[in-house]
Parts: sequence; structure tokens; C-alpha cells
Amino acid sequence: MEGVVHTGTDASAFKECFSLTWKNPYVLRLAFSAGIGGLLFGYDTGVISGALLYIRDDFKSVDRQTVLQESIVSMAVAGAIIGAAVGGWMNDRFGRRMAILIADFLFFIGAVVMASAPNPALLIVGRVFVGLGVGMASMTSPLYISEASPAKIRGALVSTNGFLITGGQFLSYLINLAFTNAPGTWRWMLGIAGLPALLQFILMLLLPESPRWLFRKGREEEAKVILRKIYPANDVEKEIQDLKESVEAEIREEGSAKINMMKLLKTKTVRRGLIAGVGLQVFQQFVGINTVMYYSPTIVQLAGFASNKTALLLSLVTAGLNALGSIVSIYFIDRTGRKKLLLISLFGVAISLGLLAGVFHETTSHSPMVSRIQTSHFSNYTCPDYSSATNPGAWDCMKCLKASSPDCGFCASPTDKLLPGACLLSNDTVKDLCHDESRLWYTRGCPSKYGWLALVGLALYIIFFSPGMGTAPWIVNSEIYPLRFRGVCGGIAATANWISNLIVAQSFLSLTEAIGTSWT
Repeated sequence: MEGVVHTGTDASAFKECFSLTWKNPYVLRLAFSAGIGGLLFGYDTGVISGALLYIRDDFKSVDRQTVLQESIVSMAVAGAIIGAAVGGWMNDRFGRRMAILIADFLFFIGAVVMASAPNPALLIVGRVFVGLGVGMASMTSPLYISEASPAKIRGALVSTNGFLITGGQFLSYLINLAFTNAPGTWRWMLGIAGLPALLQFILMLLLPESPRWLFRKGREEEAKVILRKIYPANDVEKEIQDLKESVEAEIREEGSAKINMMKLLKTKTVRRGLIAGVGLQVFQQFVGINTVMYYSPTIVQLAGFASNKTALLLSLVTAGLNALGSIVSIYFIDRTGRKKLLLISLFGVAISLGLLAGVFHETTSHSPMVSRIQTSHFSNYTCPDYSSATNPGAWDCMKCLKASSPDCGFCASPTDKLLPGACLLSNDTVKDLCHDESRLWYTRGCPSKYGWLALVGLALYIIFFSPGMGTAPWIVNSEIYPLRFRGVCGGIAATANWISNLIVAQSFLSLTEAIGTSWT
């Protein structure tokens, strides 16, 4: 997911990480327990892409109103913005462990509300609860892992949290596929997230607070007990002294002078850093990554694949490539350099989006025609707009799908989906009649011989995006600011990322309707 802290590290750090955690399973238990938050983060942001296909089938108001679909997706992002802001205060006031426990509680409540939602309004409420948990987990899980792990392997363990996020997204696509034929499809998809949230809640009850937070609160003896479990006996006293000095310096720095926005903007190095850091975070979202993660099955359907199950299966490729890209970035980020990797990434993203735009233009401008003979075969269910059209011979599949009083669908020819088909009323009865004759039923996109090229474009987009624009903006933001301003500037950049994410998620489907898929 493009909305979390990634820490640069290299392959040698991972070898040392495996060696140390094998010798000290306590460290592994700490990191794994907190890392479930990353897995939940990825799962809850990825699962909605597939669930949305079936929510549209169950709630006709959602199918008819694009803004409702966008709200179901984006309200989790809105909740995450609030959760991240409140989470920062909670981390300092009540501790990292308590913040994770509260995030788990919100995850669990959100999962139960979504799974049992009788209407779209309650489903949106559940998404807000999940979003609050996502926002808190996005900052608390890596923070807890970094403060409760040995310095030598800290980067590798925090990076593992990033893998768990992309792994959670991949898992969500697998679970979406597993429940496609189950009764209540989307309810299982959304509700199953309650189980790992409950598991993490129980595990975190058995684990201690972050040693750094305990030192800050004057609870030094408690912190020392934990540090002695984390570090070998010959290193522990030095680590205790280093941590004590670091916390004391941090408290002195905080007390020296308050940081305000005017001071930030008047400091040239900080101002330039903010332009670069915030700019990267905004562009990371505006090049469209989370439209792919939130809407990829819908995009696949727009490219001409009718079946929900096929759309989910093909979308699994993008989730897998995204997870793979986060691993590849570890190898390239230090060898290639941040700037060069970002430029290569953006160049590839632009080419991929150009390919997608061309494919969608061809799909919409060369869709199969509507046949009067094929349509009359379903005489009782003809689309009213088609029946009353002055020139029905000019109607093609795209024009049929744009009919809105009432909504209409395209039933493809039984011999070849690219041949002229029927324009019919869009409802479950007609859909079943169409399927009964071994025809494909289209309501999102139209049959196309170029659909496979859209999948190539999506795959190329992820391959170029994930190792560069996916990880580099977070690494640059962790390095670019003077130490004293790093916390507040990093917070501003992260907030810019979430807000940009919200704008994209809330506008993508509306844009496809207003200006067409190709221009979007």
C-alpha cells in the first residue's frame, strides 16, 4: 500500500536479521505481533476492490450511483487521515502498545459492522471504523517494531512491515477469489479481517510496552527489563546508556523552542525539503496507484472482461507484482540512487498509462454493434432507450451501457462476443436469461479484442511504479529534513499523501463516467 513508512535497507541486513531473530525468538515475536497491523492494513485496503463487485450486485443503489461506490472505498481513507492524526497523540500519551490495541479494536468492530451491514450507509460506517484502525496502524506498527528491536536489524524488521502490507493486499485478492461462490460473498471478504485483528489483540496483551516510550515516561526499570530480553548480555548496558542519552537529548530539543509553520517556511533548507517531500507524496497518489489497488477488478471489467471471478483472478497479477516490487526496491534503492530510480519509475509509469489510454480508446470506439434481431430474441426485455431511439442502427455496446432510464446491459452474441449483440434492461432476471444461453453479460465495459493489452499495461504500470514511486518518496522523506524538523515535516508529507489518496479514490469512477476511461 502506498501510504506507509518504508525504510531503506539492503540484503545483508536481512541475512543478519534472520540470524539474530533465530537466536532470540523474543525479538521475532515482538516484530511479528506488531507486524500483523501491517498485514491488516494491506488486507483492509485491498479487499474492497473485489468486494465492491459483489456489493454492487446486492445493493442496486450502489450499482446505480457511482458516488456511493467511491464513498464505500474512500471513507476508509478519510478514517485513516483522522486515525493517523489521533494515533500520533495516542502514541505519545498512552504508549505504542495501547495504540495498537485500540487499532485492533477498531479493526474488529469495523469488520463486524461491514459483514452484517443491511444497507450501504452502515457499510460506510464500518469502512470508517476500519479506516481509523488503518491510520493508527500505519504509523504505530513500524514505530513499535523500530523501538523494540535491536539497532543492527531495525531497518530490516521495519521493512518487513512494508512487505506485510503488500502481502496483506495479495492475501485479500486470494480470499476474494476463495469466496466468489460462497453465500454472502462480500460479507465473508470484509468480515474475515476481524480474525487477525483479534489474534493481534491477544498477542499484544502478552507483550510489553516500547522501551523508548517507558524511558520518556520515567519508567526506566521497566524499560531495562525489556532491553535485557532484546539484547545479548554483553551489549545490553551500552544500549541502555545510549537509549537514555538519546531520550534525554530528544526531550531537551523539544523544550528548547516550539516549532511552528512560519518558522518551517522561513528556513530555506526546510522549505525546499518540504516542496520535494510533499511533492513526491502528492505525485505518488496522483499517478494513480491506489485506483489500481482499490479498483483493479473494475478496471479489468472496463477493459472487456465480463465475469466477476475472471476480473478478480486477473487482478491478482497486479497485487502479486506490487508485493514483488517492494522486495525488488531493497536491491535497487541504494545501488541506483533515489533520483535515478524515481525518474526511471515515472518514465515507465507514463508509458504504461499511455498504453492503457490507447487500449481503452480502442475498446470504447470499436465496441460491437447492437443487433435488432439479437435484441428482439429477448422481446420483453428490450432497453427502452434503444426501442425509442430515432436511429437504432447506430447503436453500439458503449451507447447501450450509457442508457440510464432505466440502466441497460449488453448481451453478447452466442457465437462470438465481438459480433453484434442485444441491448437489454439491466437486472438479475435478464442477466440470468443471457447466461442461460451461454452468452456473456456486460454492464461495465464492452467486449474487445484488445482487453489483454489492458492487462499488459496494468502489469507494466505496477512493475515500474512499485520499486520506484512506491517506496522512494517515503525513504526521501525520512532523509531530506534536518533532524530537528524531521518529525513534523514527515507528518505534513504523510498527511499530504493520505489527502491525495482520498481525492483520487473519491473521484476515479466519477471521472470515468464524465470524461471516459481513456482520458481518465
